[in-house]
Amino acid sequence: MLIRPIDAPAPAGRIWQVGALCRAIADALEASFNPVAVRGEVSGFSRAPSGHCYFCLKDAQGQIRCAMFKRAAGLLDFVPRDGDLVEVQGRLGVYEPRGELQLVVESLSRAGQGALFEQFLRLRSRLDAEGLFDALRKRPLPPMPRGVGLVTSLGAAALHDVVTALRRRAPHVPVILAPAAVQGPGAPAELMQALQALYALAESGRIDVILLVRGGGSLEDLWAFNDEQLARLVVQSPVPLVCGVGHETDFSIADFCADLRAPTPTAAAEMAALPQATWLEALVSSKARLQTALLRRLDTAGQRLDQSVSRIGRPLARLGQQRLRLGHAGQRQHHAVLTQLHKGGAQLEATRARRDTAVRRRLGQSQERLDRAQLRLELMNPRLVLQRGYALLRDLDGSAVTSVRQTHSGQPLSATLADGEIDLSVVPARLL
Repeated sequence: MLIRPIDAPAPAGRIWQVGALCRAIADALEASFNPVAVRGEVSGFSRAPSGHCYFCLKDAQGQIRCAMFKRAAGLLDFVPRDGDLVEVQGRLGVYEPRGELQLVVESLSRAGQGALFEQFLRLRSRLDAEGLFDALRKRPLPPMPRGVGLVTSLGAAALHDVVTALRRRAPHVPVILAPAAVQGPGAPAELMQALQALYALAESGRIDVILLVRGGGSLEDLWAFNDEQLARLVVQSPVPLVCGVGHETDFSIADFCADLRAPTPTAAAEMAALPQATWLEALVSSKARLQTALLRRLDTAGQRLDQSVSRIGRPLARLGQQRLRLGHAGQRQHHAVLTQLHKGGAQLEATRARRDTAVRRRLGQSQERLDRAQLRLELMNPRLVLQRGYALLRDLDGSAVTSVRQTHSGQPLSATLADGEIDLSVVPARLL
């Protein structure tokens, strides 16, 4: 800026109005530079309630104010943060109310991400066409997992965030960590190996949900989660898988393949398990409902019992009435029996005489049958046979000997006679 004394004469020529000069400068910039592409570091980024974004773009030699209006800001796929190296395209101009140089940004991207982003878009389009992102394939998370599998780096802040959130919300749920690198050339292979280890645990029923997480970073930092083979392995998970990679505006191929995408690792942990307090409140509520239902059933049963008692009346009074009716019935029955006996006295005597005659006849017939049976038994008595000189031979086993073929020389036998038994010994004899 040229400084001159107040009393110095003004240079000859046109005298500009301030607004006109600003417009003239803006026109000159428009003609000389626009459109313009600039690379620099974000500083002082802010988003106004209107949706417009304001920040400075700077490097070691200078800085320029930038404005990104709502329409262009809505196309951002990430939230710029102070220190991010970005590339912007826009138009230079002058903000006339303050006479300041301003770059109106029409597009903004991370520096150097152009080729990677194009590769990302091509892979996303191809896998989407194959159905890997199909919403019908995605499964809901279990409300009460038996265990949670976790894939992340041992040194990542995401590990601390997830474990802290799960211990706070669901300390009863075990967490099984399968560590893996989350950045660098070897990260995809390690991530797949960790997932396969957790898949085996899921098949055995030890875990019901898997978390694949890491913190934020640039597109290059998150590139391991854009690996095609990793994406295909994610969709093969035997249990629901939650992917929480980067910050809310960061997207990866693994996010699209997972059953559920979480904006942050902490959010992934919160999605995986409901708070223990929620289950305890549900138990208390269920207990209260059961108690209310039980009391209602008891009240209803009590009312029915009261109604039944009122219909039955006083038991002792009813019992007395029944006894009185039974007494009257007994008296009537006794009177009827006496009357019947009086009327049938002669018939009873005749019946008794006929009965006695029939009994005597039956006794005589039975005695005759008994005498005949006794005679037959006596005729069949083997001792009558023995008294005629016959004998019953038995061997030592008590078996009857009926043939000489059942004996041998010197064999001991016993003979039963009419008046006793004698022991014998067989001597050789000739056959008849």
